[in-house]
This record gives sequence, C-alpha cells and structure tokens, in this order.
Amino acid sequence: MTADQASHSGVPLLELDPYGRDHQGEAARLRGLGPVVRVKLPGDVEAWSVTRHDLLNQLVLDPRISKDWHNWSAMQRGDIPDDWPLIGMVKVTNMVTADGAEHRRLRKLVSQTFTARRVEELRPGTYQIVQDLLEALPSHADPDGTVDLRKHFAYPVPMQVISDLFGIPDYERPELREAVDKIFRSDLSPEVVGANQIAVYQLLARVVELRTKERGDDLTSALISAREAEPDALTQEELVGTLLVMLSAGHETTLSLIVNAVRALLTHPDQLALTKGEEDMWPAVVEETLRWEAPIGNFPFRYPTEDIEVAGVVIPAGDPIMAPYSAVGRDPEQHGPSAGSFDITREQARHLAFGHGAHACLGAPLARLEATIALRELFARFPDMILGAVPGTLDPVPSLFSNSVTTLPVRLGRPAG
Repeated sequence: MTADQASHSGVPLLELDPYGRDHQGEAARLRGLGPVVRVKLPGDVEAWSVTRHDLLNQLVLDPRISKDWHNWSAMQRGDIPDDWPLIGMVKVTNMVTADGAEHRRLRKLVSQTFTARRVEELRPGTYQIVQDLLEALPSHADPDGTVDLRKHFAYPVPMQVISDLFGIPDYERPELREAVDKIFRSDLSPEVVGANQIAVYQLLARVVELRTKERGDDLTSALISAREAEPDALTQEELVGTLLVMLSAGHETTLSLIVNAVRALLTHPDQLALTKGEEDMWPAVVEETLRWEAPIGNFPFRYPTEDIEVAGVVIPAGDPIMAPYSAVGRDPEQHGPSAGSFDITREQARHLAFGHGAHACLGAPLARLEATIALRELFARFPDMILGAVPGTLDPVPSLFSNSVTTLPVRLGRPAG
C-alpha cells in the first residue's frame, strides 16, 4: 500500500487495500495525510476522502452534495464499467442513492412500516434466537477446543432476525446468505460480481412475489400492503432495491458490530470487568465499539453538484467522495487525545458509524437492540471466555467497506450457573 502526491492540486493520494489487511493503520494514514485526501480504489478509480469528523458531518448536511450515482461524472462518461468490483455498492436504485423529494418518497414508506414499535416487538424473538444459539455453541467446538463465534453466533443472530423480519422463507435463506456476503467484498472477479447482482435481485423478486400472494406479519408484506394503498409510493424495482439495502446493511452492520465488540472486550479485560453485574454498561459497549471499530469502515459515495471547497481544497462537481467512518471514529479533534483507546466509560461524543442527516441508517435502533442483547447474554453465559488466537493475527474480511475479521475463535470456558 503506498501513499504519494497526486497530480490533483497537490492533494495526497492513498491507494486503499481492497483486502482490508490493515484497516485501522490505513485509517490512521488517511488522517495523517490531512483533512481531505485522494484515494485510489480497485480498477484505478479515484475518489476523495474527508477524514475529520466535523468536516464530514458538515458535508453530509450540505445541500450541494448528492447521493445519486447519476451525478458521478465518470459514470456519466461511461468510464465505470458494469463489472467494476464495487458496482454493487454504488449503482443501485434505492433510498440510499436518492436525494430530496425522491429520497423522502422512497424512505417514507419504510419509515411508516419499520417503526420503533415494530423494532421493540422484535425484542422477545431476538432474545430467543440468542438463547438458542448460545445453547448450541458447545457442540460446535473445534478440535483445538475453540469455537468460531463469528460463524456460530455473531453471523446467525442478525441473519435470523432480519430474515424473520422480512418474511424470507427458509428455503431461500442459504442463497440469501451467500449473496449478501458477496455484496460487501471488494476482491471478487467482475464475473462473480455481475452474477451475484442478478442472483440477489431475482431472489428478492421471488420473495416479493411470494409475499404478494401470501401475506404475513413481516415487513415485506407490510411494504407491499402500503404500496398498494399508495400506488405511487414505490415501483416494483424500487421495492426490491429497498429490500436489498435493508437486508444487506442490516445483516452486515450488526454482524460486524457483534464481532468487533467481543474482540474489543476480550483484548481489553479491564473494560470487560466494568460490565460485570452492570446491566446499563452494555449500551455503552455498543456505542464505543461503533466509534472505535466502525462496522462499515468506508462508505460510498456522495457527489458535489457544483465545485465545493473543503478545508481549503476544491472538490470538483461530479467527483465521488467516500465517508471514512473508521478514520473519523478515532479523530482526536472530536474524541480527544484518547481517541485511539477503547474506553466504555468515555463521555460519548457523537459518532458517525450509522451516518447522519437525512440518510442516517433506518436500521440503527434494530442493530443496537440485537447487539446489546447478544453481548449481554453471551458474556452472562460464558463469563470466563477468552480469545482463542493471538490478538492481531485474525484475518480481516477482504473488503474496503466491512471492517471485521473472518473468524473469531474463542475458548468459552465453563457456562455460568
């Protein structure tokens, strides 16, 4: 991975590693290069990265900034091929890539159906999913006595919750898991990316067709019913796109959040000790993990609709701007000189792990609920759990976006009680 001077107005350029092998080191280098940095992505595609919390916070609220990929100049020119490895995160039609009235139209129907009450109603089911998975954990022990907590706990918790929430039939879930896993990868061949795009849209179209015929007490059925009551609310393509963004983001973010929180606590025993018998510390664990080890380390893209100036640097209209949540999560200007430390007693300053403004993540309350229940019950059941690998040796998820590890081996110890 190299850093050098770009020819673009002398702004530093950092080539990002699509395999995410040194995610926080890369985030630190981004901050060190300045508040506004050029980044090189796979396929020699270049973008901007704003590495300070306050500047990024202002940027996402700026009315001159669009989320619509049609405003990307290189896309308009045909310079970004449809088999670009990151295309599945960018060239999509849903509320994440819409602006203004169009964004409000797309988000309105989801907001009306995915309510705080519906999230709270998921609490008992989430608790039961967590308990069932914890009961099954000892049977999954590997020959060396460790259990891969990512595979057998952190992964199935959000996948089961989100599949139940959206009424995904059991027979579609294995393919859904495989398709969602590939969306956030940045190391796949163009052929795999293209095939996965087709497969996931076809799968979700089948789910919509099924729930149109057989309504249930699920969010897909609720969205279909709301759409029928308000025909202009969502087209069929927009409904499928909405399901895709909520399913993929809802699963990936919560999975990585749980993994990162467990890893942080097991490598910071002083912090884990603070949770013993302290029910109200678990929300603080979740928030500190979101800040310190953001589940989505980088998020694409925003596009200025006119030339804008950020920290003295002019970003031209139509250039893509990436949000580096990992970099700003440890910004000392926002979080103080101890920003690099994991401290659940920290006075919580606002973080941007779930975005901000009109495009703030709708699923954040559900992710927080799932992670809080999962972490609380996991450590209550296995209070002597320790990490089953040397810290720093775990393989990262090969992604520019997802910030986590591919396995989380632990030694569970004796169950409580």
